[in-house]
Amino acid sequence: MKWKIITDSGCDLREMDPIAPNTEYVNVPLTIQVGERAFVDSKDLDINQMMTEMYAYEGKTSSSCPSPEAYVSSFEGADNVLVVTITGTLSGSYNSAELAKKIYLEQHPNANVHVYNTLSASGEMILLAQKLNQLIEEGLGFDQVVKEGQDYLNSTRLLFVLANVDNLVKNGRLNKLIGRVVGLLNIRMVGRASDEGTLELLQKPRGQKKAVAALFNEMLKAGYQGGRVFISHCNNPEICAQITIAVHEKFPGADIQSIPTSGLCSYYAEQAGILMGYEVNK
Repeated sequence: MKWKIITDSGCDLREMDPIAPNTEYVNVPLTIQVGERAFVDSKDLDINQMMTEMYAYEGKTSSSCPSPEAYVSSFEGADNVLVVTITGTLSGSYNSAELAKKIYLEQHPNANVHVYNTLSASGEMILLAQKLNQLIEEGLGFDQVVKEGQDYLNSTRLLFVLANVDNLVKNGRLNKLIGRVVGLLNIRMVGRASDEGTLELLQKPRGQKKAVAALFNEMLKAGYQGGRVFISHCNNPEICAQITIAVHEKFPGADIQSIPTSGLCSYYAEQAGILMGYEVNK
C-alpha cells in the first residue's frame, strides 16, 4: 500500500527525512500575489526577494490556496492519503482539499483519503505531519492513523511572535496606529492560534527578550511540560536560540527544532517573526 502525506505550504517543511517505508511527502504550494507578480510558494522560491518586493509595494497583497486539481495531482499513485492543511478559517486550502478528496475517490474508489483542518499553521502542521509519518512507520492501518493523528493534533498548540506588522496594516488586518506603535516602541505581538483557527493576540511586550519570556509563560499556561517544539522563523535564528535556552532551563530534555519559514508563513509572520508549534499535556 502506497501512502502519501500531503501538506500545503502553510507547513514550512519542504522535505521529510527520514520518511516511513512506501510513503511520500508532498508540499503543495499556495501563491502570494504582490501587484502583478505572483510568487509560487515552492522550494525554489526566493523568499527574501519576495519580502523585498512585498515591502516596496504600496498596495494590498494577497495569497491564494492550491486548486482542487493541484491537490488531486498530488494524491496520484497513493492508496492512503493524509492531507494536512492550514486553518480553514483563514484560507480556502481545506475546502479545496476536501473537494479534491471527492474527485479522487470517484476516480479511485478503493483509496482512502482524510483531510485535517489543523485550525493552525506552520510549526503545528509540521508536528502533525511528522507524527503521521511515525504512525505509518509503526504499521498502523489507515483508520487508526487518522484517529491517532487527530488525537495528537488535539494535544498541540501554536504561538507566534511578530516584530513587524507592516503587511498586516497594509492589508487592513491591523490598525495603522497600532502598527506605528509597534515600530516606534519595539513592541512584539505575542499570540496564539485560537480554537476557531484565528490569530488571537495575547501579550504586547517590548523587545525580543521580554517577548521570549512572554512566549514561554504562555506555553506553560497552555500545559507545556517538556514536549516537542518546532519553531519556524523569518530571518531570526537568534530568537530560536533564546527560546531554546529558556525552555531547556526548565525542561533540559525537550526536543526543540527550528527551520526558516515558507513563503506563505514569511508573508504572515513578516521579518523577524516566528510561528511555533509545541506539544502540551492534556
